[in-house]
Amino acid sequence: MPGVYISFPFCAQKCTYCNFASGVFPRELETSYHAVLRNELEETAWPWTPNTVYFGGGTPSQIGNDDLRALLERIPGRPWAEATLEAAPGSFSREQVVAWREAGINRVSLGVQSFVEGELRRTGRKHTAEVVAADVALLRSEGITNLNLDLIAGLAGQTPESWQGSLDWMARLAPPHASVYMLEVDEDSRLGLEILNNGPKYGARDIPDDDAIAAMYESAVDRFDSIGLPRYEISNFGQPSLHNLKYWRLEEYLGFGADAHSNAGGQRWQNPESALAYVETGPRREDANAANPTAERFFVGLRLSEGITPEPGEWDHWREPIARFIADGLLTRDGARLRLTPRGVLLSNDVLQEFL
Repeated sequence: MPGVYISFPFCAQKCTYCNFASGVFPRELETSYHAVLRNELEETAWPWTPNTVYFGGGTPSQIGNDDLRALLERIPGRPWAEATLEAAPGSFSREQVVAWREAGINRVSLGVQSFVEGELRRTGRKHTAEVVAADVALLRSEGITNLNLDLIAGLAGQTPESWQGSLDWMARLAPPHASVYMLEVDEDSRLGLEILNNGPKYGARDIPDDDAIAAMYESAVDRFDSIGLPRYEISNFGQPSLHNLKYWRLEEYLGFGADAHSNAGGQRWQNPESALAYVETGPRREDANAANPTAERFFVGLRLSEGITPEPGEWDHWREPIARFIADGLLTRDGARLRLTPRGVLLSNDVLQEFL
């Protein structure tokens, strides 16, 4: 069934590693943004009733209770099978959690990134391991038990020992879902730009090398598997997110807000990227059709541990790269299914780019 994604690109502070179209903006812009967003939802002719909702950011946990309720009231299908709100640890109260639950939120994703204070401070995050533990206890006490905790492998100053400390905390808190992202280095984040320029800011010269980051990721895979959180997608473990599965299986969804993408009725489109442009021009549709839907199915579907089942014509079209990657130990064929091997997961960028 289809889903709904809502973009809230506002944050209390911009993390050094963040390469999303989010940031710290004037309060007036946030007020205007809510008005445009409510209007976009209000004017939507729903082609179907969604069964999932996802608030991404930015920091959606800073949305006021009345604003959140007003947005969710404009989406049909409540109670949804899954309604997720991304939250920054230490940014919400019991009153907010109660309001979230009453509005229909039944899943919360906490952007933890690390449980080590020194690593967190160099990213700009202000929470501690104890704050995360208190947030998890608060959410559970108010009936929101479907939780995700995010970690990043590759932060400045991170070591195998400190990484194991974060994994110990994950095991102690036992969320039903965990995510591990390997640090992305590009010009869209302050840290990434500093690394590319060989600068010293944000701990850029203390980033672990690629082999160390890969080893951290693999140790997380093993640890999570041992505590009942098997990998189901390259970066995700445990009880699958019903909403995120839609992206990897190319199912339909509608996106609302700045830089939100949509896939419905055989068409792709996206809204203006920045919050300011979204407010000034409204949610005009910008074409985002995939040039090759078959290639995209390989590109996103192979991220899943279950892999994909190519059609006969697809086996023939991609015969050469498939055979090469199988010979190199990056892909494996199990009857009609094609999957990444454990080594292929570590080199997934090289493999997946081949199909684009």
